[in-house]
Amino acid sequence: MTVFNQPLYAGGASSQLRMYPVPAEVSSSHFRVSLNGRSTDVLQAATSYYLLNFDTSGPVNVSVTADDPHFWKKGVEVQPTRFGIRPACHGATISFTMAGPSKLTITRPGDHFADAEILFLFANPIDHSGITASTPDVRYYGPGVYHENIDANFGDTIYLAGGAVIFGSLNIWQVENVHVLGTGTVIYDGPQDPYSDTGWIHKKNWHCIAMDNAHNIELDGITCITRSRSWQVQMKDSRHIGIYNIKVIGGNPNDANQDGIDWLGGGDTTIRNSFFRASDDDFALQGNWDGYELELMRIPGHDVTNITIEDTIASTSVSNTIRVAWPQKTFNSAHFHMSNMDVIHTGYGGCKVPFAFFELWADPEGSGSHTDYSFRDIRLEDWYSLFNIDQPNPSVHNIAFKDIWAMDGPAMVAPILKGDVSEVTLTGATEQGFEGATTDVQDGATVPVIEPAQIKAHFTYTAGLLKPNQVVEFTADDPATVGRRFEWLFGDGTRSKGHSVRHRFPDSKGTLLDGSGRFRVLLHVIDGNGEQSQQGWGSQFVVIAQTRPTSASVTLDGLAAGANDFDRILHVPANGGYTFTLLTSLESTMSIDGYTAHSPKVRPQVCGAEGDSVQPMRISVALVAGDHHIHIERKMGLENAQRPPGPVSDQPLLLWEGPGIDRQPIPTSLYSTVTQ
Repeated sequence: MTVFNQPLYAGGASSQLRMYPVPAEVSSSHFRVSLNGRSTDVLQAATSYYLLNFDTSGPVNVSVTADDPHFWKKGVEVQPTRFGIRPACHGATISFTMAGPSKLTITRPGDHFADAEILFLFANPIDHSGITASTPDVRYYGPGVYHENIDANFGDTIYLAGGAVIFGSLNIWQVENVHVLGTGTVIYDGPQDPYSDTGWIHKKNWHCIAMDNAHNIELDGITCITRSRSWQVQMKDSRHIGIYNIKVIGGNPNDANQDGIDWLGGGDTTIRNSFFRASDDDFALQGNWDGYELELMRIPGHDVTNITIEDTIASTSVSNTIRVAWPQKTFNSAHFHMSNMDVIHTGYGGCKVPFAFFELWADPEGSGSHTDYSFRDIRLEDWYSLFNIDQPNPSVHNIAFKDIWAMDGPAMVAPILKGDVSEVTLTGATEQGFEGATTDVQDGATVPVIEPAQIKAHFTYTAGLLKPNQVVEFTADDPATVGRRFEWLFGDGTRSKGHSVRHRFPDSKGTLLDGSGRFRVLLHVIDGNGEQSQQGWGSQFVVIAQTRPTSASVTLDGLAAGANDFDRILHVPANGGYTFTLLTSLESTMSIDGYTAHSPKVRPQVCGAEGDSVQPMRISVALVAGDHHIHIERKMGLENAQRPPGPVSDQPLLLWEGPGIDRQPIPTSLYSTVTQ
């Protein structure tokens, strides 16, 4: 371990930084990271995922150098977006400052699926436990590599020091009063068949962390990496579990069956200040799981109750953030509460039904009482849908969504309620991230109760065509009352405070450094302090163009005929920067006055779901008032952006936003037909 004390504040106060050696067996130079000028390789986690753990008590200057000199050529994305980080980029190196202990993912724009190359940076708070190798009654693992399974005993304190890497499993099996501490890493790479699902099996040495009838358990600070096709943290009939600042990362080439954490009965669990990256559901609640045979599926399971997850980041390459139930499962669940979450990636597509932030899917045979679920202060970034709650048998009720914000664009599909589902409320909760979106209510479900947000966090900004270094004024809609704070993040790495602020954007590269000119501007409004405080987040794209358009024009050359062509003249009401988002599951091309975008790589759905995943295509462009040409070509096939899915319709789901226009489908009244 290396400890550096460096002055990081103008006033001369010092901040402590602890960096740990990365053992050669797991070291990679694909990325080289420098922290306050001290350089290190990173840990090769799973597939093309890399990570670095370190400890700090204050800000850290970070630079990341890729071994490919062109790696960042198409841009860079640092999440969660609420940190407002836009790195400086110089060739293969990006640099920025972390304000203190936090957890980040760094990728290229849109690169968040199973084949993504992702760097995770985990800045832990300084460990003040004082535990060393000589501390009595502690099972201590110092820096280095160990090849062994760890079996916890009654009353154990197990300490994994920073730089410790254990290849094996952590088994907490029918024991009580166990504490697993430190910032070391467990890497599980088991014998599971990569082409079939055996990762559900409940036994020792089959998961990164396995609990069976365990009670009074604390996990604090460790990292759990799963390389094989296995559920990562599996807990059966275990209760009174505290999980704090753990990092769970799973990746496998077949992108399946690597849940983040599973409850098979049990509960009484608190998860706080943690990070989950899964290749399946991040959090899954089931009463039991004994196999996929129908007679085993139909065995009633145990209750799952009293789960609190807060101040945590969730990401998955496929499937849902939270899953409850299964089509043949019968069990009860209650008192699940999630708050202050950054959901930076949900799965795209579906497994029979669309993936979602919250999925409760028990159709056709599942049953049981599922009640008292609450989701509050949730920030959604790359998300597929808000919820899919589908249970035909009694009963699902009392599900509350409060203050749910779309931080970086819309969901791909609408939320669904189906069956014996009632008492669903949405208070200040976006349904799909754009105006006019609604919930798809089917088969006797009760229409959700929708209530407005207490804090809107909406804002306006200077109209017209905006260019770099021009003064742009931003004004919040919420009134400036006593005790209310307004914090702005401009998407260029800078921030400000105040009800009304002025800002100059330095360039037209955009927040993602992709040359789009599209800056993601966030407004965070906080009213009051402590537990009684209220907050709201607002997000808008502001387009900064280096050059101004010469005039409104219509170009009719090269139009393709066919049912999958959409050619229209769009009347733009005012000068300004506009962002157009096409939602489609088909291979597509979109152009606006010659500015062209192509659909990303096709992502097939799974479990036999028809067609491909819906994905967004975006064009941001400065337009003068007047008529402009839009041309969209979609390959013939099943369009899953439609509800219900079906053959390509004449009207694509095309959204726009710009000066004075919140994100919404383009009104048909603004279109006219192209004529030769």
